[in-house]
Amino acid sequence: MLKEPITGKRKARIALLRVLTGLSTLLTGALVVFLVCYVLWKGVPNITWELLSTKPSYLTERIGILPDILNTVYIVIAALAVVLPLGVGAAVYLTEYASNHRVVGLIEYAAETLSGIPSIIYGLVGMLFFCQFLNMQTSLLAGALTLVIMNLPTILRTTQESLKTVPQSYREGAFGLGAGKWRVIRTVVLPGCVDGVITGCILSVGRILGESAALLFTAGFAHALNGFWSGLHSAGATLTVALYVYAKEQGEFEVAFAIAAILMALTLIINFAAAMVGKFFEKRRNA
Repeated sequence: MLKEPITGKRKARIALLRVLTGLSTLLTGALVVFLVCYVLWKGVPNITWELLSTKPSYLTERIGILPDILNTVYIVIAALAVVLPLGVGAAVYLTEYASNHRVVGLIEYAAETLSGIPSIIYGLVGMLFFCQFLNMQTSLLAGALTLVIMNLPTILRTTQESLKTVPQSYREGAFGLGAGKWRVIRTVVLPGCVDGVITGCILSVGRILGESAALLFTAGFAHALNGFWSGLHSAGATLTVALYVYAKEQGEFEVAFAIAAILMALTLIINFAAAMVGKFFEKRRNA
């Protein structure tokens, strides 16, 4: 096979392309490093034990974000408790049971459409349906159910893609040994794609932590300190909503940067955990 001779113009185009791709990579990396370093530099000095372990007191003008931290934990637990069974169950049905490819394609298209809808629209729908129609009022539970709808496509699609990576020969071998459909799924298919399920769960936690627009409509922005069950049925601000309130409404930018630094650290930890989980299960599969 004859190779095209490399002329001077082609060498110049290749060199220009390398320079442009290198500059793009450098600019992207620089923006990420600058954003992370700037937020941590402005926020970490303002993080104190009193800020993390107390609730706000308007009498003493004390600012604390303990209720916001607990509200974030409550809403993450409530959302994952609902979205994981729904998302994994739907993915298993669409991949292993559904035989009508047209219906499967329609559901997948609907899931992809849901993932592209702006979060503020989810907040508006959640306010009208959960808060008013179902009479949940403004509460963490209404916010968690709204986040369930937002994160369902993520869990569904990641689980589906993981199920498709399990070789068909594994299923056929289990069927040949006399195992039933559900037993094959439970003992062969799901253990083979557990890395995708966990990765989707971690990514959903990251999206829940970073959501604010939908929660402003559904969960409210109260800074009350409540238990788990009472907190779910009352209004409460998560860390992202508290950041918005302190920065926009009260002008407390030091507190806002402290919350931003906490969220940034949590995001980095979540992304690192997702990468480590993927590598762990990949090594376990190849072992």
